[in-house]
Amino acid sequence: MFAYSASMAPMEERSSSCPLDCPDLCGLTVTIDQGRVVEINGDRRGPITDGFVCGKVRKFADHMYGDDRIKTPLIRDGAKGSGQFRTATWDEALAIVATRLQLIRSTSGAEAILPYHYGGSNGWLTEGALATRFFRRLGASNLDRTFCAAATTAACRGLYGVMQGVALEDYEHARLIVLWGINPTATGIHLVPVIERAIAAGAKLVVVDPRKTPLARRADLHLPIRPGTDVPVALAVIHALFTRGHANRAFLAEHAAEVEELERRSARWSLEDAAREAGLELAELDRFVELYAQASPAVIRVGNGLERNRNGGSAVAAVLAIPAVAGKFGVRGGGYTMAGDARWGVSDQAGIAEPPSAARTINMSQISTALQTLTEPRLECLFVYNCNPAVTAPDQRALIEELRRDDLFVVVHDQVMTDTAHLADVVLPATTFLEHRDLRRGDGATRMFDSHAVVAPVGEARSNNQLFGALLERFDLVRPGDAMTDEEIVASVFAASPDGPALRAQLATATIASPPEGARQIPFVEVFPGTPDQKIHLVPEHLDREAPAGLYTYQPDPRTDEFPLTLISPSLATQISSMFGQLRTAPAALELSAHDAAARGIRTGDAIKVWNSYGEVHCLAKIATEVRDGVCVLPKGLWRKHTANGFTSNALIPPGLADLGGQAAFNDARVQVAKR
Repeated sequence: MFAYSASMAPMEERSSSCPLDCPDLCGLTVTIDQGRVVEINGDRRGPITDGFVCGKVRKFADHMYGDDRIKTPLIRDGAKGSGQFRTATWDEALAIVATRLQLIRSTSGAEAILPYHYGGSNGWLTEGALATRFFRRLGASNLDRTFCAAATTAACRGLYGVMQGVALEDYEHARLIVLWGINPTATGIHLVPVIERAIAAGAKLVVVDPRKTPLARRADLHLPIRPGTDVPVALAVIHALFTRGHANRAFLAEHAAEVEELERRSARWSLEDAAREAGLELAELDRFVELYAQASPAVIRVGNGLERNRNGGSAVAAVLAIPAVAGKFGVRGGGYTMAGDARWGVSDQAGIAEPPSAARTINMSQISTALQTLTEPRLECLFVYNCNPAVTAPDQRALIEELRRDDLFVVVHDQVMTDTAHLADVVLPATTFLEHRDLRRGDGATRMFDSHAVVAPVGEARSNNQLFGALLERFDLVRPGDAMTDEEIVASVFAASPDGPALRAQLATATIASPPEGARQIPFVEVFPGTPDQKIHLVPEHLDREAPAGLYTYQPDPRTDEFPLTLISPSLATQISSMFGQLRTAPAALELSAHDAAARGIRTGDAIKVWNSYGEVHCLAKIATEVRDGVCVLPKGLWRKHTANGFTSNALIPPGLADLGGQAAFNDARVQVAKR
């Protein structure tokens, strides 16, 4: 932990990096005045950051020093949800937590304890490390983290194994850029200037998205697809590539398997049928096929939007198969980009230093069901960190009722008083990324940072490793030779791999590292699929078994006459999922098209209700030209205070999952809307 002295200069700049859930992994210059962060800017250690950062991080000091910051341990002193807490010392709080966990373990078994966490905004020291070691050694239930990228990871790994895609910097070389289910303006701003440079050099831009996003408004072609219909559209494109002679048969013969089977399955969808199902103009879909077939280099940036439905895994797999069929690899700027698939040669498991336990595994997307129905043993403790399930998990109404149970011991370790923290028995103050060390690799930009604390923690905040290190000691779970400090954990991570010393040497001299293979490898020239035979598997057998009706099988839209509107919940440009929601003051507004609003007598600013059989949300209405008919938008990450009845879009999410990876099907909500 960085230590400050009284003689410290009143103003200084320190280097850090942003671990928040974004593909860009920005290097930061943090200005400090009298021990407080006063300004954050991007640095130029990595070409993607290029000296600027998003508004979310630029205003991070508001998050660090705001009124909602938790500064001391808190013990519930009233009914759950009443907001009544008393302050406590760390010793008292840890004693309460340890005593309760020991009691649960001795009477019901350790599987009655569930760690509930999600590491999108954390590196290897704050997601994993001592926290995971503690719960594995304790024997607690395991958590399957499926909010995001579960289906995309399954599909990508099934087709290509671990293989670095097109570096974000190399989009500048592309002659056609396809953004499929992703809105970089909100979720990865540093790709936007790269795309702008490519367009200035003559590249075409295609956006596949139900909404007219900022880049969709500037695109040469926008395909406003109905949510959940990406599978027929992608398969129809593949079928057209095969039948029109645009398939690269030589590339497929050398580098792919199951080619004939994919060709057979794609034949189910003509462009006409896919356009009809997806609500697209046939001429637009036909134009996309020809644009893509003729362009080189052509790159597809696959986002997480298309995985958030019943067909999510098959959708991602079908989209990822398109560049293989067309043979778009082998040139700089050609192929696809998915998140986090560079081969680093080091793993966070060395820092955890405990193998996965044989305890049961619970899908985080089905937590409300687990709390209601699991027995032998029933869940008696939810230990929440790096997460805010009260507003991010599906079936919100049932989950909140479960969190209010007096017989469910809820511990929350967080930076601010989230909606979940308000329902906790014990609340523990956590450090932010500027107050602790973290080792982070990029999910899009192929870089790694080892960032140290640049300011002292606010109040009595402690890092995850400090908290769970203390619990390991209290439970006598520390073993001789265990790496317990941040420095020891980092050293163990790099020592466990032949590539580790070279990576650590890079970090020691430049404070930034690239993968052993390089940051800008060209797929199928310098890097090949990480599958056992180094081939693309277009219909992987294990994915075909996992998908309920087989890979690439389309499950029709679940809309009904009673609930005809598709509700989607994309990211806010001002938040990282629910993070920073405490700073948002604007009330929630459901966006819907002018046609859908007029049919219901709704105008912008009207008080409305949005409902289905799972719940009801009261909010305001906003007529939006960016939204297609039949679709309405209520962003993810809203807090309960943002709606009139304390429920968000998550109260309307059905319990079903995507076809791969146990992925939450957030965009399968079908709703009705009316004035209140």
